[in-house]
Amino acid sequence: MAIINLLVGGPVDMIPDAAVLKAQEGSWIGVDYGATHLLKQGIKPVLALGDFDSTSPAELTRLQRTIPRVEVFKNKTEHTDTQLGVLAAIRDFHAEQINIYGATGGRLDQLLANLFLPLQETYRPYLRMINFIDAENHVSFYEPGAYTIHKLPRMRYLAFVNLIPCAGLTLPDEKYPLFNWSANIPVCWSSNEFKGTINHFSFQKGVIAVIQSVDQQHGNA
Repeated sequence: MAIINLLVGGPVDMIPDAAVLKAQEGSWIGVDYGATHLLKQGIKPVLALGDFDSTSPAELTRLQRTIPRVEVFKNKTEHTDTQLGVLAAIRDFHAEQINIYGATGGRLDQLLANLFLPLQETYRPYLRMINFIDAENHVSFYEPGAYTIHKLPRMRYLAFVNLIPCAGLTLPDEKYPLFNWSANIPVCWSSNEFKGTINHFSFQKGVIAVIQSVDQQHGNA
C-alpha cells in the first residue's frame, strides 16, 4: 500500500512528537511550514509545496537546497495548501492512504475547511483513504456500508459524526449503542467508547466521520 503523509502548517503543539512521526510508515509531503517542521524533526519530505506565507525567506531557501522538489504557489484561488498536498499525494504519488498531520487546532475556519475536504467532488472518490491525525485525535471517513473498527493505541473515546444527512446509523456493540438513527442535519455522537478492542457500525445513507480521541491528561488510557 502506498502511504503518503502530509504535514501542514497547523499549531505545533497539536502535532505528534518526532518519534511518532518518524515511526509512521510511508513518504512525507511538507505543506507550507510543515516542510520546515519536518526537517527540524529529522524527516526529509519528498515534496514541499504551498504559498509558504508562514515560512521565512531563509527557511524557504533551506527547503529549496534540501528537498528534491519544492513547488511555490502564489496567488492561489482554487485550492488551499492542504488541498494542494492531497492532490499531489493522489496524482503524483498514487497514494492509497493519506495521513494528514497539522490540520487541526488553531483557527476554526481552517479546521472546518480541512474536515469538509473529503466531501468535495474532487476528493470524494478518495474519501476512505484520508485520515486526519493529531496528538489527541484520529479522524477517518466512511460512506454507507457495514464496518469493523479497531481501537487505536492510547485512544479512549469514540465519536460518530454525520457530515451530511444520514440514515440508519447503527452502533450495535459500542459502550453506548444506537440503532437505526437518521438525521437531516450534522450531529456528533461524542464521548462513546469501545467495548473491547474491536467494534462495528453501519449506515445506509450519508458520510460519517469516525473520531478516536484522548484527553491529554488521559494520554495513557
